[in-house]
Amino acid sequence: FRDLFKIANNWIPNNGINSLLTTLCAFLLFLGAVAKSAQFPLHVWLPDAMEGPTPISALIHAATMVAAGIFLLARLLPLFISLPFIMNLISLVGTITLFLGATLALAQTDIKRSLAYSTMSQLGYMMLALGIGSYQAALFHLITHAYSKALLFLGSGSIIHSMEPLVGYSPDKNQNMVLMGGLRKYVPITRTTFLWGTLSLCGIPPLACFWSKDEILSNSWLYSPFFGII
Repeated sequence: FRDLFKIANNWIPNNGINSLLTTLCAFLLFLGAVAKSAQFPLHVWLPDAMEGPTPISALIHAATMVAAGIFLLARLLPLFISLPFIMNLISLVGTITLFLGATLALAQTDIKRSLAYSTMSQLGYMMLALGIGSYQAALFHLITHAYSKALLFLGSGSIIHSMEPLVGYSPDKNQNMVLMGGLRKYVPITRTTFLWGTLSLCGIPPLACFWSKDEILSNSWLYSPFFGII
């Protein structure tokens, strides 16, 4: 990887490599990462992946499947840095996904689908960080988000399980957040852990995601006040 990036970065400014072909190859690599990490407009598969058991959903959304696209872009960042069009495209896609995922998450009543769209939004944060060249902040948020989101998915599984004696076995009912009022007396430990995971993802200090989000926001402001304000 290191030798490949060094050669490419030396040749691109000197027209040793066709810039159009290099941009096309970089775009195709980026497109693969967009599909893998559920970024706009290739995000529609992510909520439907919530049909599996909750521990599997936690594994997919926290540490493995969707994180692969972000990690791929992070490894290829030394190549993308020499291609301003690709870097701007990464930032744009990350910003759109960030807002779209958060908006869709607010509109859901299914707890697992809401968490899925939340994952999409947080991956948009990481994509934005990579687009502005903030490699460390993106990977830092990847790790902090993994712990917090795994906690939320496992907590949601406990909540869904505790709903079954009350509403029966029906995904339309036991995953419906509208019907989940007053559950704290049934799952007091889950209530506490779910609250901590939610506060962390919201960026409340001194929890983990606060530090990674703060680094992304500060780097965004230094890169462009436009991204910082957004």
